[in-house]
Amino acid sequence: MATDIESPEKTSEDRTPARRGAGRSGHKLSVKKPLRSIAIFGAVGALVAAVALPAYASTTPTTEAATTLQQVAMDDAQSLVVASEATAAPMDRGNYSATTPDEIAQKKAEEAAAARAEAAAKAAAASSGGGGYNTGDVALVAPGSGDVRNPVGGGYYVSRTLSGSHNGADMVGDAGTPLYAAAAGTVRISTDSYYGYGVGVVIDHVLGGQQVSTLYGHMIYGSRQVQAGQTVQAGQLIGFMGSTGRSTANHLHFEVRIGGSLVEPIGWLNANGAPA
Repeated sequence: MATDIESPEKTSEDRTPARRGAGRSGHKLSVKKPLRSIAIFGAVGALVAAVALPAYASTTPTTEAATTLQQVAMDDAQSLVVASEATAAPMDRGNYSATTPDEIAQKKAEEAAAARAEAAAKAAAASSGGGGYNTGDVALVAPGSGDVRNPVGGGYYVSRTLSGSHNGADMVGDAGTPLYAAAAGTVRISTDSYYGYGVGVVIDHVLGGQQVSTLYGHMIYGSRQVQAGQTVQAGQLIGFMGSTGRSTANHLHFEVRIGGSLVEPIGWLNANGAPA
């Protein structure tokens, strides 16, 4: 009997702690579950933040960079416009058809060279006693009636004649002394720049069946009265004495060629009835 009574009590005591233990265990489980859920949500939130923050960080600088690049581009464009205006402003093209600085410079250099040449011509004319060539008070035909005339229509002297390297006679006189064709013929050359002769004229003649040519050098700029191809008469006015070309004084350099060969001019004039 005693055993039967003790057995239920022990069993009861055994059960009671068991229920208590079970109760505590169950409480612990119920507490752990919310904590675990909170931890999971926290981890997920942290993961989302970890992913979102770099993305946000990566997008923000891009926008700022784009804005900065746009500003730089605008600034560069403005600076280019300013530079273009500053470069173009000083370039004065005037009436030139050239479109580049090199072409403009070349055009200006050509004009400067032409101006220098013109100035040199005027200076040479002035030094030669050049000035108006009014032929109103000058005989248009040299004195005489022969086929050969003296080419100098005024006072002169011969400083030298044909010799060695000198091809003619230098007939020295005053600047502006009228000069005449020594014989009838056709003008072959008439120019303001005939080698060292300066302003020169060459006339071809036929005299006594011979081909004769006469040359007149160092005349004043602008004084020529005949043109190439023109037919002239003996003693016709062709220009005025000067000192152009390779010359140091006012004089006529007079050459005579027969059949292409040089002859002494003063002797030739004398032999053909035109005393020099």
